[in-house]
Amino acid sequence: MPNGTIKKLIADRGFGFIQTVEATYLSFHSSAVQGVEFGGLIEGQEVEFEKGQGYEGRPRAVSVRLAQPKSE
Repeated sequence: MPNGTIKKLIADRGFGFIQTVEATYLSFHSSAVQGVEFGGLIEGQEVEFEKGQGYEGRPRAVSVRLAQPKSE
């Protein structure tokens, strides 16, 4: 599952943007967030997500959840 970092949250509109490890950006809707409330997310958090298609065939993040800590 791809990882990324939350770069921007637009709470009043219910969506945000994730920067992937490939330095691309994907949008996500609050309905795609799993395991935590959208309001509980903060910019800079590491997340895992699945890629899907949004409006007009644009890529977007779906099934967004907090990344699990790396085990040593």
